[in-house]
Amino acid sequence: MNKTPVHWTKKLQKSDKPAYLLIADLIADDVRTGRLMARDRLPTLRELAEDLQLNYTTVARGYSEARKRGLIDTHAGMGTYVRGSSPSLPLRGGSAAEMTMNLPPEPQDPVLLAHMHDSAAGVLASADLYALLRYQDFGGTLHDREVAAQWLRRRLPTCRVEQVLVCPGIHSVLTALFSQLARPGELVCVEALTYPGVKAIAAQLGIQLHALPLDDDGPSAEAFEHACKTLHPKALYCNPTLLNPTTATVSRSRREALADVALRYAIPIIEDDAYAMLPRELPPAMATLAPGLTYYITGFSKCFGAGLRNAYVCSPGERQSQRLAGAMRATTVMASPFTNALATFWVEDGTADAMLNAIRDECTARQAIAERYLAPYGMLGHPESFHLWLPVAEGWSPVELAAHLRSQGVGVVASAAFSTDGDPPDAVRICLGGPTTLDECERGMHLVADTLLHPVHHHATNL
Repeated sequence: MNKTPVHWTKKLQKSDKPAYLLIADLIADDVRTGRLMARDRLPTLRELAEDLQLNYTTVARGYSEARKRGLIDTHAGMGTYVRGSSPSLPLRGGSAAEMTMNLPPEPQDPVLLAHMHDSAAGVLASADLYALLRYQDFGGTLHDREVAAQWLRRRLPTCRVEQVLVCPGIHSVLTALFSQLARPGELVCVEALTYPGVKAIAAQLGIQLHALPLDDDGPSAEAFEHACKTLHPKALYCNPTLLNPTTATVSRSRREALADVALRYAIPIIEDDAYAMLPRELPPAMATLAPGLTYYITGFSKCFGAGLRNAYVCSPGERQSQRLAGAMRATTVMASPFTNALATFWVEDGTADAMLNAIRDECTARQAIAERYLAPYGMLGHPESFHLWLPVAEGWSPVELAAHLRSQGVGVVASAAFSTDGDPPDAVRICLGGPTTLDECERGMHLVADTLLHPVHHHATNL
């Protein structure tokens, strides 16, 4: 805007409304009608006061009111700009939780969707419904556990049915293990950046988390050994594959080093491998390197969808599995026989593999889009991951950037949510699984890149 619009002057002359409120109304009207666009520059306070024949204080109050309404930003040395109403992306299911949780994409393959629908209907049509409505022993039926062991042997070739439990989601397994392995006030070693759910579990149980520094290979084995010598941790928790949030995968050599330390100090390992089925190639699971100490956990929430709350856990041995079943029975009673039956059927009939392949392909396409827009900003991703890690340059704080992008429908979480050492890096995690289509994903990545390129945002009003 090079000149104050004539209609502003006319409306001010005709209205009895306080001028400072009317200024904000006029900006809002012009944004809504398209007369003003996002990042249009507004006149300075002195220019607008002169054009409207108002005193400087009234115009300053008008701009202040417009800022309160989220209409404009003021950036030192750059002036006042329209924030506008950038088109936001729709939430997949209308839930704000989608903006902070990491969820897989939903491949829009009509043949696959029809097969999933038909097979799900077939499970119910052929099931003994009363059997599914009764209590079951914790850990699933023998058949459920046999199929679970079959699925787990992709990563754990020697996994036995006696070691396996079918559980209602990974989070519930982690809660039970933390409560079982550590008492309030005791310590568990974790990555310096880790799954936020672990922070919540530890806070709820009064367990201390000791952060292990991260490098390109994973959490520091030297820091882990030092902690074992001096702090006597009760367990090591790690998310070694496509780490949430950074997408990093712990190297084979680092897995071997961590397992060696755990074996020498007899420290149990909680291996949260929620994303393990996505990459086609991976180093060996830590459970194969320290089988007598490791609780290996994976599930379907990251390779089907969060609503399929089925997790498989392979304990170090039958005795530990029975003890874990007892701890989980006290808090969760059992996994739903309905979801157990569906997961078991999908593993047996190949639907699980078909869905995995479709999600891998979708991840690859979305990561390629993200790289096209965000590679100049140093993004870290993986072709078979549905999240990425984006450093935040000067001009935004991670919290402000995350809040701004979430308001536009892009699933972003600031680094502080993942930090366990109190020193989060300037970065955000972006979930690529939220948008329904590739076109929506591209619009989201374009929005992120455009926001980084033109960092005019709400925190500037405090400058």
